[in-house]
Amino acid sequence: MDPSFPSSLAALHFPSSEQQSISQTLTALRRSALTLTNRLTSIATDAQFVAEVRDHYALPLVANERCGSWYIAPRDKTGSVYFKSTDGHTGVWDFSSRRLNLQVLGVAGQYGGCIIVDSTRRGKLMPDALSKTIPIWTAVLNRALFPDAKAYHPVQFPPNFLPASEESQIERRIDGFVKDLLNLNLSLPTLRTQLARPIRLAWANRAYFHPTTLTASPDGEYNLFVLCSASKRVHGAEISAGGYIQGAGDDSESWALGLTPPLFWAHKNELLRRNEEDIPGLIAELLAREKEGRSPGGHEQETEGKAVRIVPTRNLFLGRAGDFVDMKGGVGFDLVVDCNARPAEAASATEVDKEGKQGSRRLDLGCGPAKLGSRDLRKNLDRVREFVREHLLQNPEASLLVVCESGRDLSVGALLAILCLFYDNEGNFTPTERKSIGKQFIRQRLAWITLCKPDANPSRSTLQSVNAFLMERPDY
Repeated sequence: MDPSFPSSLAALHFPSSEQQSISQTLTALRRSALTLTNRLTSIATDAQFVAEVRDHYALPLVANERCGSWYIAPRDKTGSVYFKSTDGHTGVWDFSSRRLNLQVLGVAGQYGGCIIVDSTRRGKLMPDALSKTIPIWTAVLNRALFPDAKAYHPVQFPPNFLPASEESQIERRIDGFVKDLLNLNLSLPTLRTQLARPIRLAWANRAYFHPTTLTASPDGEYNLFVLCSASKRVHGAEISAGGYIQGAGDDSESWALGLTPPLFWAHKNELLRRNEEDIPGLIAELLAREKEGRSPGGHEQETEGKAVRIVPTRNLFLGRAGDFVDMKGGVGFDLVVDCNARPAEAASATEVDKEGKQGSRRLDLGCGPAKLGSRDLRKNLDRVREFVREHLLQNPEASLLVVCESGRDLSVGALLAILCLFYDNEGNFTPTERKSIGKQFIRQRLAWITLCKPDANPSRSTLQSVNAFLMERPDY
């Protein structure tokens, strides 16, 4: 054998500098296509398609958060839902008790249906949320709320999209999901009245409208839910699509520089006119104006903190800490639990006695962000329990506001623990702490929260912390 030839694959050598150069070139080309200008222009283009779907079906637009809101002008947005593609991933199909999305039933019952808007990244025709998660949810609700409407019990799938074996596997799980829903002890007659009729699905995307003959009617046999994928399907990289970005509104935390859908729509024309290098500065300026509470013309905008009462209780409320600028004196509530604020930082905004101790009407837990905050919450739930026991034993009707930085995570966990420990099935405070608490009971109380605050989204770490605290307590 000629020794000048390599004797094995491992002996082959490629010029690393040339290989690196090609890689760098492709990366640079891709980044040049993924500009803010291209993203915002792509969103505006996709929003035109969404408007066409709205006009075709004459139904209200509902955003599947968070991506869907980028494609709907705020004046045209009727509501939001929170269907996750992960609940439709192959082999992981699920009906989520954390994301019931029952807030959309009243909208559909009133208008005869709705259009749920979402998007997905390049290469796919539609996200799993539209092809599987919502079809699963629809079949569960149709079977639970309309047991006699057998024609609407099978899972409705988009045409020629999923393998027959996957459709069959999903179908076999639906009855189990129906039992999970029934075990939440929700008021099915109330939900049935809101929805009024079974759900019929249709799909709208850049490839087809299916079925093409369906129309909505508030007095018809069904409510029509149109699942709209806003973006055009792109094969290959963005550089092959002339700068168009499929699913441009997805994962906005990584590219939007703080820009939100309402801010984009309020200043859409100005943003689209600017040169690429000027857009970050404009976004920073818009965010500063918003933070100061001023409109572009310099007029102050009225802002009001909003707290959501958790039914059936009469005195428990959830909120976002940032919505309550003046936290002094309980911001209109008898009691406040702030999951993130630290006592030293909150001293100027609460009562402090002569010994420097924080006033007793407010409890600041000082939890950190993200998963660290969930672990901190676990360590502080004993303090929450003692705080609630001390004050509500004296006055069971005292109003209690629980807040965190997002209003959707740690505050939900803290309030969930309070509901499980101290509140009966009618939403009344009970002086005697509940001793035996299981996962099913915790799911039922979480359903109270998600029904009243649909955007509540406690992380898995937060729920694990609450479960551990409630289920691992010693007997008293």
